[in-house]
Amino acid sequence: MTTDHALNWALHLASRGWAVFPLAPGTKRPAIRAWEHRATTDPGRIKGCWYAGAGFGIGIATGPSRLVVLDLDPADTAGRPDGAGGLAALTAARGVQLAATFTVATPRGGTHLYYRSPQGVRLRNTAGTLAPRIDTRAEGGYVVAPGTILPGGGYELVDDTDPPELPAWLVQALSERPAAALSAPAERSCTDVGGYVGAARVTGECDKVRHAPSGRHNAVLCRAAYALGQLVGAGLLAHATARAELVAAGGFLIGADCGCTATEITRVIDAGLTAGAANPRRTTPRTSPTSPGRDAA
Repeated sequence: MTTDHALNWALHLASRGWAVFPLAPGTKRPAIRAWEHRATTDPGRIKGCWYAGAGFGIGIATGPSRLVVLDLDPADTAGRPDGAGGLAALTAARGVQLAATFTVATPRGGTHLYYRSPQGVRLRNTAGTLAPRIDTRAEGGYVVAPGTILPGGGYELVDDTDPPELPAWLVQALSERPAAALSAPAERSCTDVGGYVGAARVTGECDKVRHAPSGRHNAVLCRAAYALGQLVGAGLLAHATARAELVAAGGFLIGADCGCTATEITRVIDAGLTAGAANPRRTTPRTSPTSPGRDAA
């Protein structure tokens, strides 16, 4: 992939108001840290970035771009229907049709459908929430943009229609959170228990999952689930919150070279959360023994 080819695409996408950032050559991984905060629509910064290194792909940070992208995966070897079929079933059941929108074909036969996120609505990434083989990318997520070429093929623009607003019924479906397991401790706000078990802890573990190196996906995911499970077991984090955030982060691993699937990801998460909850994190310091010859304070 030439620098000019990728640069022209990056500039075009930025002109639509979509914040872009570079992907490591030949991969779907960000080439920079803090990519969501550094993604930009500024032509000068984009030119400087893409001229700084050859072969960069293009990522679109969906949150800053106010986008929600439906990622429809092709059928898998287990014989489950593809994402497009699942979406067709959803629309048929509701008696609705989806309007034409900006559409991208992926190298492995999948499809990305772009929609504008409604004002005042905050949606996160999901994996299999709508139906099997359908993931979404929103706040905290990104998609590989058209114009990116990987060893297995390129991401090709199929429909250049400006994205309409995400339909209300999809907003509702993606806003629903799974109920906490009956055995889960009562939910407590992270802000009530100090910075260590606050949102930064959840974000940190989920960031590790999103950036897990190839070949280590299961190990990193399991370790993150166990760590958050310990907080769940201590009553410092809601089970439903931990699971939902981990599933969203795990969605980044689907379709990678290791062949991760939504089913495998949720299996690892549930096992890790259960194991961690059985070994709750200690939240109070141990009492130091009184020094000999001195009264306790």
